[in-house]
Amino acid sequence: MRVRGRLTGGRRARAAAVLAALLAGALPPAVVLVPGAATAGAATAGAATAGVAAGTPVCQVRDDRLRELSGMVATDDGYVVINDGADDEARRRIFFLDQRCAVVRTVSFPSRPRDTEDLAIGRDGTIWVADIGDNDRSRQTVGVWRLAPGAKQPVLHRMTYPDRPHDAEALLLDASGRPLIITKGGSGSVFLYAPTTALRPDATTPLAALGQVTVPMTTTSNPFSFLGRAVITGAASAPDGRRVALRSYADAFEYDVPDGDVVRALTTGTPRITPLPDEPQGESITYSRDGRSLLTVSESAGQPSNRPTILRYPATATGATAAPPTESVGPVAPTAARPAANEVGGAGGRNWPLAIGAGVLLVLLGLAGVLRWRHTARP
Repeated sequence: MRVRGRLTGGRRARAAAVLAALLAGALPPAVVLVPGAATAGAATAGAATAGVAAGTPVCQVRDDRLRELSGMVATDDGYVVINDGADDEARRRIFFLDQRCAVVRTVSFPSRPRDTEDLAIGRDGTIWVADIGDNDRSRQTVGVWRLAPGAKQPVLHRMTYPDRPHDAEALLLDASGRPLIITKGGSGSVFLYAPTTALRPDATTPLAALGQVTVPMTTTSNPFSFLGRAVITGAASAPDGRRVALRSYADAFEYDVPDGDVVRALTTGTPRITPLPDEPQGESITYSRDGRSLLTVSESAGQPSNRPTILRYPATATGATAAPPTESVGPVAPTAARPAANEVGGAGGRNWPLAIGAGVLLVLLGLAGVLRWRHTARP
């Protein structure tokens, strides 16, 4: 979701998505006001988080090609990052940074990706790029690009949802290396999907619904007010496999994975919350290589005075023990999940108070219009 700066194709799509959600009664008009109004609303909502420490700056990304960062992973010698569905060809690459955030090399895609939103890194160093964004919820397939160590180009694996298209911005790998897609949501509930068979570059693999995750409610200040706390914009796995983290525009939610079952951890576990206050548009999260810190970075498109800056937050402690990793990626048995009706535009979950609020506002606006007409119609 972008509401500021020049409207590129990606920004127009996100603006349309926000307007569609507004018309569906999923969010109040205040969310789609000018940036200053949104920030003011976030400041009000964040009054309860006064005193929450911001992240510690690690390094600043100064390359002008990297202004729409949506995914990041930490490596032994730096970071790997991607842009969010960049319109400019020079930005549609996998970027490798050193520990000072300087670009040291790039890898091009063999064909144009649709909307790259997150990164994950396997135990063997394989980089997974999640091409899963779908603001209009109109894609027939989504994909993951797999860049093996030493490979010159990533390989695309296409997948299809079992029910309907979803917008998603978060990717995890489970203990076997299987990719897990976490939908973005919008009303406080997100859904997990995974391929039903091993991925092949020459085939489209069906996805299975594996469960639902309820996003914890917080009051952390962020530029998108309450909406920014109800969506998932990124995910990360700790290097030792003992924890996974989901993030919103406002917070990080860490889950213990005591037996290697990431799906069970997310769907049944209780997360520990790390506030990520007032990041401009936080969509990326990763663990440091020692697992002691959470690292984040924001988009800075439309904000000429700001450069993307990697921030460090202390990771929460855990007593979980990790299951031994495996390398095979076998089929997964479909697991029953509740219908995905709680995403933005749906009719379930927490949408009803938002719809009521929007309805009340429309009634008040209508009443104001009637009163103004009656006043101006008097002789």
